[in-house]
Amino acid sequence: MELYYNIVSPPCQSVLLVGKKLGITYDLKEVNPHLPEVREQLRKFNPQHTVPTFIEDGHIIWESYAIAIYLVEKYGKDDSLYPRDPKVRSVVNQRLFFDNGLMFKSALEYVECILKKKREPTEEMQQKLKKALGLLESFVKERSFVAADHLTIADICLLSSVTMLAGIKYDLAAYPGIPAWVSRVTAELPGYAEFHKELHEKSMEYIKTL
Repeated sequence: MELYYNIVSPPCQSVLLVGKKLGITYDLKEVNPHLPEVREQLRKFNPQHTVPTFIEDGHIIWESYAIAIYLVEKYGKDDSLYPRDPKVRSVVNQRLFFDNGLMFKSALEYVECILKKKREPTEEMQQKLKKALGLLESFVKERSFVAADHLTIADICLLSSVTMLAGIKYDLAAYPGIPAWVSRVTAELPGYAEFHKELHEKSMEYIKTL
């Protein structure tokens, strides 16, 4: 199974970490999706030319949430990462949609404003991010993990969004539940320390190019 990715991308991080949790070995294709020639290469099998793009036996999937769900449904030893119980799964789905619609977008907009535009985020950006973090804080105060009493793919995807903020040393003092939750999640992920080391190194290299 091939995975076109760049570890600096939070959606790619989610798919990489789901793979680690499942014990999957990808045929990794590290690419820079900002380069025109790479976009042209990706466009041959992904019209949105985005990463991550996953290919297995001619079956092509992009969008990290779709890839993660496919992997856990096909390769999970049980249903813990994406529970079959309709009520529990509905909460997992809600948290995934929350990440896609608010948490990831508000964090990305905030971080890109600082790193790419070299200016302070607007008041609107700050309030959007605070709203997202406040909601996440409430989720992890209700239970040990964001959607259940154990790790699910919602935790892994949301972890990647929060990790993006750690890269700019965003102060989470107002949200004490989030760092505690991060520690619980990362403790469940095999080889996370090594993964985080590579992520930090590649992120620093990327920032230098901006």
